Amino acid sequence: MQGKRIMLIVGGGIAAYKALELVRLIRGAGASVRAILTRAGAEFVTPLSLSSLTGDKVYTDLFSLTDEAEMGHIELSRDADLLVVAPATANLMAKMASGIADDLATTALLATDKPVLCAPAMNVRMWQHAATQRNLATLKADGVSFVGPDEGEMACGEYGPGRLAEPAAILEAIREQFASASKTRSLAGKRVLITAGPTHEPIDPVRYIANRSSGKQGYAIAAAAAAAGAEVVLVAGPVALPDPAGVVTIHVESAREMLAAVEEALPADAGIFTAAVADWRPDNEGTQKIKKEKGKRPPDLALAENPDILATVAAGKNRPGLVVGFAAETEKVVEHATAKRTRKKADWIVANDVSPATGVMGGDRNTVHLITADGVDNWPTLSKAEVAQRLVERLADALAGKSEKNRIGA
Repeated sequence: MQGKRIMLIVGGGIAAYKALELVRLIRGAGASVRAILTRAGAEFVTPLSLSSLTGDKVYTDLFSLTDEAEMGHIELSRDADLLVVAPATANLMAKMASGIADDLATTALLATDKPVLCAPAMNVRMWQHAATQRNLATLKADGVSFVGPDEGEMACGEYGPGRLAEPAAILEAIREQFASASKTRSLAGKRVLITAGPTHEPIDPVRYIANRSSGKQGYAIAAAAAAAGAEVVLVAGPVALPDPAGVVTIHVESAREMLAAVEEALPADAGIFTAAVADWRPDNEGTQKIKKEKGKRPPDLALAENPDILATVAAGKNRPGLVVGFAAETEKVVEHATAKRTRKKADWIVANDVSPATGVMGGDRNTVHLITADGVDNWPTLSKAEVAQRLVERLADALAGKSEKNRIGA
């Protein structure tokens, strides 16, 4: 940690007093600390006490003209190597998950392009509430790391998970962040092309054929590959997700637009095709809105086959060194995906069951099977962020020549 710069964001709550000990430990480990103190946090610790321990000014006000002249909130958010939120209250987590930026702390968190580590602290009921758990899943999918909360007796007298992790444990999590960052530059110098989300195939100017893909798994893979040092190009169909930091994101609508964008983005060292591309499109797209007429049957919807992006790239002259396809199945998942790998000439296929009961489509968790020339590797149910991290680690090994037999023709 020698020479590292930490931005510590202190939220409100009785556990805020532990932030003072955390500052002492961080500085003792050789890193510098600059602090942002929220308005609620200032009810428990003072700017003077934080400033005395950090040896630096404590930032509190988004609209301080002096601070904006000396160091704007954008620069402040990116000047550190790591942002640590301790304590991360339920309110702060909710704002982070929703992208709300209404004070200096949340603005800095939204503007940063650096890793974020949260140490939650709140009442056990607040921690267990469905809203907080949804926010936790969202933040993890966005790449935010967590330490704690611990279980124990709380200031309110209740017992359970919700206590702020001890400062020594938070320090260890900070060390792990930096150690992990040094290890995970495993894709430095590599170019990775990823597709994600559904495609929309127009019936007329206001209607289209689509599917239920949320794009979450592809976006998580793009974020993980970027964190591993890769130059990442993400070609995304229509999704309701923010563009991943550090990723070149190209937005498209239809399968034909996606294929054109993919071919424009080649060559690449690896191509990961997670997008749920529509197999067919209307062959007789209306130039005007098709009107419903009383007493008349609806017009026939003739379909034409869309281009097969995975197969096209796998057989093309600019074929990436490693081609990874996805197979979203509702039955005979491994059997169908294994056949797809051979048929499409992909190196790997990542298969998953997207039956309605699984909640995978649009959800935050996934159960996948990695199919290679070696056979089938069945992964446990993981968050989509964890699936992305595992896949990127395998990808890095393959591109480094550690798993050559996994490739077509090996």
